[in-house]
Amino acid sequence: MRVGTGYDVHKLVPDRKLIIGGVEIEHTLGLLGHSDADVLLHAIMDAILGAAGLGDIGKHFPDTDERFKGISSLRLLQYTRDLITEKGYVVSNIDATIIAQRPKLRPYIEEMEKNVARTLRISEDQVNIKATTEEHLGFTGREEGISSQAVCLLENFYDASFMAASTERNCSGCSGCSRA
Repeated sequence: MRVGTGYDVHKLVPDRKLIIGGVEIEHTLGLLGHSDADVLLHAIMDAILGAAGLGDIGKHFPDTDERFKGISSLRLLQYTRDLITEKGYVVSNIDATIIAQRPKLRPYIEEMEKNVARTLRISEDQVNIKATTEEHLGFTGREEGISSQAVCLLENFYDASFMAASTERNCSGCSGCSRA
């Protein structure tokens, strides 16, 4: 079992789409970044990579690489999933928080959780996303940017003790591993 944390922040600017958790959200401002600037998915990827001991998203998806310009962060999350799978890990759970004064994100969270679960090939109950404000304090409270924090627990699917303790076979959303 391995734990990782992630944090990301992006500036809010005009003339950009606001995409969080792979969901396009109606708002007058969007997040500035080399990719789609999905602050939630970037924090989740950093948590996953950290738990696996694989560095961070800057190492794997540098903002100097034109291949990642404008790319969907769901695609980057898929690459991240592939990286940890190669190392023998599977996501046990994700817990994340988005910090934004506006817009209100509650109506979008279920779709965000579905996007993360589908991309990581885990069940929706393994993903928990929350949103909060900072009561008009700091850069998020002044609506200058949005930040996100995430925690990830990974399990090694080659660990015999993990497989012996599991009674599940063909886990929901799983394309197959040694649990099957």
